[in-house]
Amino acid sequence: MDKLYVEQRDGGYWITGTRISLDSIIAAFNRGAAPETIRRSFPLLSLEEVYGAVTFYVANENEIDEYLQRSDAELDAQAGARRQQLKALKPELYGRVVASREATKPPHR
Repeated sequence: MDKLYVEQRDGGYWITGTRISLDSIIAAFNRGAAPETIRRSFPLLSLEEVYGAVTFYVANENEIDEYLQRSDAELDAQAGARRQQLKALKPELYGRVVASREATKPPHR
């Protein structure tokens, strides 16, 4: 009996029957988190579902990595567009945000 742990919907990959993205599970897995640790971060999932998601990723690694790269590029483009919009519409606020980020950066060594 085959059980599907991951489904594709709305242009993304999701743990079947949940609003938890495969992206979030794989990000933790790629940072070195064990499935048991990932499970604690997502209490709505069973350990079986976490292992199923990781297995799905490993079985489809090239396809999922390409999807993740496309998603990251789209998010970066959207963030850049939002920054430009903020800069054009509210230059004083944009300046304060940039100054705040610069002030919180760690010093270069």
